[in-house]
Amino acid sequence: MRIAFSANNPWPFTNQANFTKPSSQCTTMTNKEILNRLYQVILPYKGKLIISMLTMVVFSALTSAQAWILKPVIDDIFVNKDSSVLALLPFAIILIFLFKAIAYYVYTFLLQFVGQSIIRDMRTRLFTHINTQPLSFFHEYPTGNLISRIISDVSQIQNAVSNALVSSLRDFFQMIFLLALVFYLNWKLAMFAFIILPIAIFPIVTLGRRFRKLSTRTQEETANVSDRLYENITGNRIVKAFCREDYEDKRFGFQIDRLFSVTIKDARLRSLQHPIMEFIGGLAIALIIWLGGKEVIAGSATPGTFFSFLGALIAAYEPVKALSKINPIIQRGLASANRVFTLMDIEPKITDKEGAISLPPFTRDIVFQDICFSYDNEDQVIHNLNLTVPRGEALAIVGSSGGGKTTLTNLIPRFLDIDSGSIAIDGKDIRDVTLASLRQQIAIVTQQTILFNDTVYNNIVYGDLEASAEDVRNAASAAFALDFVEKLPKGFDTIIGEGGARLSGGERQRISIARAILKNAPILILDEATSALDTESEREVQKALENLMKNKTTFVIAHRLSTIVNCDRIIVVKGGRIVEEGTHEELLARKGEYELLYNMQFK
Repeated sequence: MRIAFSANNPWPFTNQANFTKPSSQCTTMTNKEILNRLYQVILPYKGKLIISMLTMVVFSALTSAQAWILKPVIDDIFVNKDSSVLALLPFAIILIFLFKAIAYYVYTFLLQFVGQSIIRDMRTRLFTHINTQPLSFFHEYPTGNLISRIISDVSQIQNAVSNALVSSLRDFFQMIFLLALVFYLNWKLAMFAFIILPIAIFPIVTLGRRFRKLSTRTQEETANVSDRLYENITGNRIVKAFCREDYEDKRFGFQIDRLFSVTIKDARLRSLQHPIMEFIGGLAIALIIWLGGKEVIAGSATPGTFFSFLGALIAAYEPVKALSKINPIIQRGLASANRVFTLMDIEPKITDKEGAISLPPFTRDIVFQDICFSYDNEDQVIHNLNLTVPRGEALAIVGSSGGGKTTLTNLIPRFLDIDSGSIAIDGKDIRDVTLASLRQQIAIVTQQTILFNDTVYNNIVYGDLEASAEDVRNAASAAFALDFVEKLPKGFDTIIGEGGARLSGGERQRISIARAILKNAPILILDEATSALDTESEREVQKALENLMKNKTTFVIAHRLSTIVNCDRIIVVKGGRIVEEGTHEELLARKGEYELLYNMQFK
């Protein structure tokens, strides 16, 4: 089979008729809207900005003084041979450069401080905002895309704020002072110079629009590269198992080529912009030399005045040329800011309602009443389901894949919200209580064990950050993890690697159980907690789960029916409905759906 990568078919194993390319999921904001948002972020640092702008004014005035000082140097020293001016002028030049250096240091440091502070604040706010989103948000936004927005996009904003902002503000003040000097020295020549200025601005404005579009595409393609990297690195076992290294190399190479293509278009425009500005500047200087030279020859202007004018004009044109260099940086920053603010404008779909109360400690029962649920308001996954689970009951939920088992348990901590009906804990609708108080009473152990690249101790204490070292040790013992933890090179201080990569599957699951034991929540959800383990590991984990389940109201999702035979009650979910319920023996005696599942595994 030949795998064809092309612009029209970058994902060759996908049905193109039903496939939509990843979008930026990003609305376009106007420059005014973006700048208003950035202003709100900058506002807390207004004092430092004012000081930096005042020192910029000083710096720009001193730059103009440098250009003006050419006049007395040429006229008074070299033409008139005035020794008194020669005695004073070097000291004046030293003072100009000294105060200019001090001003440069002050405004540069303050603006860099403000820029870095803004980036710190934006990254923190963006991370916090993402953490408030429900599970459905992470289904819509790929991991690599989110990482790209926090790292790459915010870095582009940082570059625009810390570097472009510094340059543009400095150049603005510098140009104002230098143009004032130019008009002071010779207003007629200054008017001729201004004829060239609109011509110089035109390519900046025209190319700026294209830079903005290319910048947005660059950030989108960078996010796609991040997605590809994340998938390949996290799925490297599958890649190797299926010998798909070459395929992944081609797929990643294709994505890199897409990014390269956009980047080259951007580079082509940037390379074109500077020589255009240089040529326009050359035209202006040639015109001024011709006109100014005629005035000097005619005696209507001194050589000092002319060279001072020419120096000031060249210095004033430098900010205009610099604008052509920082314009792409600003456009990239605006494009990235658009992506960041669009993400921050997404309101979490699941939040505390106004007037939500704290959920008191669980004492009685959990009641599901006529609940319905669908993903994206399409086909219903849960249909008018009714269920009452008394405190202390171990309820097993079984059924074929796609029947709605995991969805049902995800509704309890409000990872998802029901479309209709109600879920009540001790008579209180879970939508009327705060998310924090609800989830504080729920512990979860899943098939996909989530551990952090940290020490064993920190992974366990994640269940209760106020727990003592003895509590952590007791939790590990109850989870039958203490023996293997103490054999690790540094015991509880051993770094376990990304996702617990340095531990076996059973060891990872027992650390996860220890974390849940330490949380000591009254409601427990076990979602296929042993399905990925071998028989020996399952035996160890099962003993740990028995300790975890003591005095807990437990929801057990399992495909292995051998793990749930001792549960107080079993419900069979099919097509989002409860089709059977009872004990293991009662369900087998009915010879219905449960017996069919049982026979599929044991006969």
